[in-house]
Order: sequence, then C-alpha cells, then structure tokens
Amino acid sequence: MNKIKGYHILVKGHVQGVGYRFYCREKANKLGLKGYVMNLPDGDVEIEVYGDTEKIKEFISEITRKDMSFSVFDITIEELTEEKNYKDFNIRFY
Repeated sequence: MNKIKGYHILVKGHVQGVGYRFYCREKANKLGLKGYVMNLPDGDVEIEVYGDTEKIKEFISEITRKDMSFSVFDITIEELTEEKNYKDFNIRFY
C-alpha cells in the first residue's frame, strides 16, 4: 500500500491562458488527489498536491504531456513535510 504524501510543484513554461489550471484540476480530481493549482504573477504555475504516491506520479505525467495546448519547460518538485487537510483539489487565485 502506498503512503499518502504531499508535494509542492512549480511549473514553468507556456502554462497560463491555455486552460492548464482547469486541466490540472480535472486530472487531480479524477485521480482522487487533493490540493490546489494557482497561476503566479511571473507566469509560472504553483501546485500543492496530496495523495497516493502512485497517483501523484500519474498526475505529474499527465500535467507534463507534450501533446497538449500547454508547454512545460521545467518542473520543480519538493516533498512537503507538513500535511494539510484539503477537502478536494481546486483552483486558487493569487
């Protein structure tokens, strides 16, 4: 059985104005993950995601696909030590 973990993800690329946050929310909800996705003022996208480690790997694979309207140039993933109790996965506004 996989452990529930949390990750802070910073996504760089052409990820604003292309439906990226909605795509992330759809994929996370489909996988039963919790957290949020948010556009940052510098054009990057911030994600905090909690859930089963295998589901999170699948989520990261989906949000970095090459055949979509968005283009991910770089992704930074840090494991979170503090657990937050998100009810679901949604879009936050900066």
